[in-house]
Amino acid sequence: MSDTGFRRRLVAILAADAAGYSRLMADDERETVVALDLARAAFRRRIEANQGRVVDTAGDSVLAVFETAIGAVTAGLAVQSDLDRLCGDLPEHRRLRFRIGIHLGDVIEKDDGTVYGDGVNISARLQEVAGSGGIVVSDSVQSAVRGKVKAALVDRGEQKVKHIPYPIRAFEVHEGHHITARSAASARTDPSHLEALTLAVLPFTNMSGDPEQDYFADGMVEEITTALARMRWPVIARNSSFVYKGRAVGIKQVGRELGARYVLEGSVRKSGSRVRITGQLIEAESGHHVWAERFEGALEDVFDLQDRIAESIVSAIEPNVRRAEIERVRAKPTSDLQSYELVLRALQGTMPRASKADRDKALGFIRLALERDPQYSLAKAMGAFLCTERLLFDTGDARDLKLGLRYAEEALSERTDDPTVLAYSGITLGSLGYRKLGIRVLGFRYDEAERAIDRALTLSPNLLVVQFGAGQIKSILGDGDKALEHFRQAMRISPLDPGTSGLVTSVAGAHLVAGRFEEALSAVRQALQDSPNFVLGQAVMVLALGHLGRIEEAKQAALRLLELSPRFTVSRYESHTPVKDPEYRRRNAELLRAVGLPR
Repeated sequence: MSDTGFRRRLVAILAADAAGYSRLMADDERETVVALDLARAAFRRRIEANQGRVVDTAGDSVLAVFETAIGAVTAGLAVQSDLDRLCGDLPEHRRLRFRIGIHLGDVIEKDDGTVYGDGVNISARLQEVAGSGGIVVSDSVQSAVRGKVKAALVDRGEQKVKHIPYPIRAFEVHEGHHITARSAASARTDPSHLEALTLAVLPFTNMSGDPEQDYFADGMVEEITTALARMRWPVIARNSSFVYKGRAVGIKQVGRELGARYVLEGSVRKSGSRVRITGQLIEAESGHHVWAERFEGALEDVFDLQDRIAESIVSAIEPNVRRAEIERVRAKPTSDLQSYELVLRALQGTMPRASKADRDKALGFIRLALERDPQYSLAKAMGAFLCTERLLFDTGDARDLKLGLRYAEEALSERTDDPTVLAYSGITLGSLGYRKLGIRVLGFRYDEAERAIDRALTLSPNLLVVQFGAGQIKSILGDGDKALEHFRQAMRISPLDPGTSGLVTSVAGAHLVAGRFEEALSAVRQALQDSPNFVLGQAVMVLALGHLGRIEEAKQAALRLLELSPRFTVSRYESHTPVKDPEYRRRNAELLRAVGLPR
């Protein structure tokens, strides 16, 4: 066969693909097509501006070649930034985001401009391991651009990818030299960061015939997820898996979007004093049913049923799991089933985007649960967290502060082997308190908070609340870089978390603590797009703008802060902000006064 019309050349190849495209099309075809057209235009503009050429735009993908690796990486970063802006005020679940893979290698190029070869295949496989909104490059690209682009390249190690007979060493690209809002958010849908045995537990179907029993089915999912995570298994957080509640969605899609190797689905039927739980475990990629079983018993045996499900799942996948880890989940949280059901009802108040009414109602359930079982440590820890949330969202008062601290103290005195209790209590002890004239008079128990969260990390590093709590405590203690590591891990555990704005605001706060004000501003803007009435986010916005010297903008942001929180004063900030460093608090207080906030 003649090779006329073919030439072999070294190029940088960029492959991009839309994340969650099928889901977006199913939700709103017209809006998604418009968004895709805008994204393609952004790709073409940035590619051509960086000595590149678009080769193909089939379906929801983009393939391009560049004269240099620097041009490819620069274009990729610019495109992701453009797409963030194009998303504008859209909620996270409606945003069209792309995964990008870049490789420097040989291709065969035809006269008509099409390209073929391993170089194309490798860039496509790198795209598959990139997170939504992220960029992953090969070792050859990393070597070519290191020190020549304004980006951090994080070694992801060797990746085994489909149809490539050898592992590819991959690097994750982050704009600037630190974690930005976009790069932190991109980690949410990054399956390659999760271990091979990652599980997702989908919402169980309520078969009781009574919609009021939904809370019980939801509670089963929470308990089974926690039991699995306590065995040190990577389990996707309930916050993310519950975005599929009430939706008909394929298991393969769930696995791809959540980065899960296995998916558990099931049902719960509660009738009188009896409960029946069915479950089936499916390998997401192949659709193969690994395990299916039905569990039935008296309601008072519900904890045993949950444990048996967790043990059966582990045994189905990894027969040699250590018995000690299975035994860890056997401790019953309470002997009073009505207390347990009340705590299940209170879960709604701890979820992302819970309303003031949700949190108030949840605290009521907690009080009723503790009336029945005064030693129920999980109820106390949840109550402590709910009090913290009320104060954080500026809907609480001094009673919440004192009650939250008391709940946390009592919970820790009763249970130091439950990671959820440790995390909720640690967050509370580190976050709640007040100062008077610079003297600590109540709360801010930094050492106890750090011990609690470190113990929780040792017991169960794969729980969302543990990683989130660790990030909060590290920020409070002044270690912004360590905090960012934990927040990124939290996003990996919960890749579709509807409470992203809270996490990204926490990322912004960590950047503030670390003195990276541009990154803080970028992150908090993203958070406020999703939750424009978030008081804490608006306060971070004022501080970030002020530290950057953009005083007029900071003054406008301060006016918005007062609209959201009329009670806000500088002295209130000084006495209630939990960050340990007095110099940090002093600088921020001066800035808040300078932009016109009341003393």
